[in-house]
Amino acid sequence: MPSLPPLRVPEAAVDALVAAHTDLRIERDADPNAQPADGSVYAVAYAAARRLGFVAADAAVVASAWVRRAARVGFDPRDWPDDATGDFGLTRHPQPFAPCPSALGLYAVLPSADWVARMAAAGVPTLQLRFKHDDPARIHAEVSAAVRAVQGTSARLFINDHWRAALDAGAYGVHLGQEDLSTLTPEDIHTLRTSGLRLGISTHGYAEMVRAWQLGPSYLALGAIYPTTLKAMPTAPQGPGRLRMYARLAHGLPTVAIGGIGLEQLPEVASSGVGAFAVVRAIIGAGDPQAAARELMTAWARLRPQGQTPPNDPL
Repeated sequence: MPSLPPLRVPEAAVDALVAAHTDLRIERDADPNAQPADGSVYAVAYAAARRLGFVAADAAVVASAWVRRAARVGFDPRDWPDDATGDFGLTRHPQPFAPCPSALGLYAVLPSADWVARMAAAGVPTLQLRFKHDDPARIHAEVSAAVRAVQGTSARLFINDHWRAALDAGAYGVHLGQEDLSTLTPEDIHTLRTSGLRLGISTHGYAEMVRAWQLGPSYLALGAIYPTTLKAMPTAPQGPGRLRMYARLAHGLPTVAIGGIGLEQLPEVASSGVGAFAVVRAIIGAGDPQAAARELMTAWARLRPQGQTPPNDPL
């Protein structure tokens, strides 16, 4: 994977690092697990990340990355960590999940097999069935219907949550949230990995990205980027600035931006370097869903021509 150009760090991040460095009370803000040997860099970076609004788990990951980066190249407040291996200690899984295209394009999250059929017919490249039901028979029937709906089309179908039904029906892949991951046993993960199913994982910041990366997923979903009322989110909206950070860190994996995205937000999303964007209301809430899907795909193709490299936009 070719290296990316240097990241231009926003003034807010630089200011936070400088302020944390000069704050005499910094040790009170620092992670109590910080080791004395790296306390200087770790404590400064942790406190700065907290000042920037990162939750504690993400701030701890960022601080550890700063320690590694400073050990390699020295500490520079304008040099935000973005190297997966050198800064974050992440390496490729020895047996990753089956790959999927790096540019998944428009990724429509849909509530039923009927919606899957409509969007597959409209040419949407990537689809997810998010069918919420407690009856196993209904779940299996809906998943099977969705898989049949994409047969003979070029659409890639991921099934949200119901991975056993997806496996039985022969779906392209599954998408799991962090809560879903917590319910899986090592045997479940082995079954998924060896089945050939692609695996997408939802993440909401650095800590969850690191956790997901360690499984060797087919793609990472990054969000929620903008405010959304569709579900309760574990963190505040990440915003386009953090999306750029996350996309740079994960540029060796396919990435999908999700959360509150519509036509208005596409330029910011496209400038982040992600290979896909997920929508819900922008399609299912549209008066003409097929026309809305075509408009989104046309806009994305204009903003992110195939083969375009991630831009070096400021955060």
